[in-house]
Amino acid sequence: MTFVSGFRAEALAVRVFATEHELGAAAASDAAANIREAIDDHGHANVMFASGNSQFAFLDALTARDDVDWDRLTGFHMDEYVGMDDTHPASFARYMRERIVDVVHPHAFHYVDGTNTAVAECARYTELLRQHPLDVCCLGIGENGHLAFNDPPFADFDDPLDVKEIELDDASRRQQVGEGHFATLDDVPRTAITVTIPALLRARHVLAIVPEARKADAVQRALEGPISTACPASVLRRSPHATLYLDRSSSANISNV
Repeated sequence: MTFVSGFRAEALAVRVFATEHELGAAAASDAAANIREAIDDHGHANVMFASGNSQFAFLDALTARDDVDWDRLTGFHMDEYVGMDDTHPASFARYMRERIVDVVHPHAFHYVDGTNTAVAECARYTELLRQHPLDVCCLGIGENGHLAFNDPPFADFDDPLDVKEIELDDASRRQQVGEGHFATLDDVPRTAITVTIPALLRARHVLAIVPEARKADAVQRALEGPISTACPASVLRRSPHATLYLDRSSSANISNV
């Protein structure tokens, strides 16, 4: 594994690897250790996962490991489009089922239900998170700097809610087209349910897994710009319990590498 560099951006630990594959393997090793720690402490681990193409290498590496006791893990994900059922090719619930649940069969996995009314689903998922405090949160950073679907127009570092309905920023919708999940921008739903930033960062350990050149601008703004909801990921710099995993491509624009 080629470790390129490591440094801190204020409170945030940053680790840079040569390739996306090596980044994914390192993040999977750390996530597995965090899961084992939670199981050792209280017999179970509650873990939240991100979706998107940037998580492929990490999830492939994590689900291939033999040192994770999936029978003692309860999983969650971060967001879902309003009105979308879990058979749609772009459904995040489907992504979780195909890439995690059907592969390793965790003790339980709680999906955000896009077919439920948004008010009812936000309340239901909020209660599930209250009952299962997160031990580990594995997230990404969007091309516009979002965390989950907390886009710049709607991100709130002090959000009083844990789960809410939001209107998607056009940059987020374009990213979904660019990743191949929808054919055109008009096909992308305009609203979604998302876990909020305070709820994401409340996890005992936060792993931000961010490969790929298309994330380089967002990474640079997150690490070197102001801490502001204009780039929601910048709040990670206030999180001493978080680690940001980059590869050469996603770190290309930052001055410390």
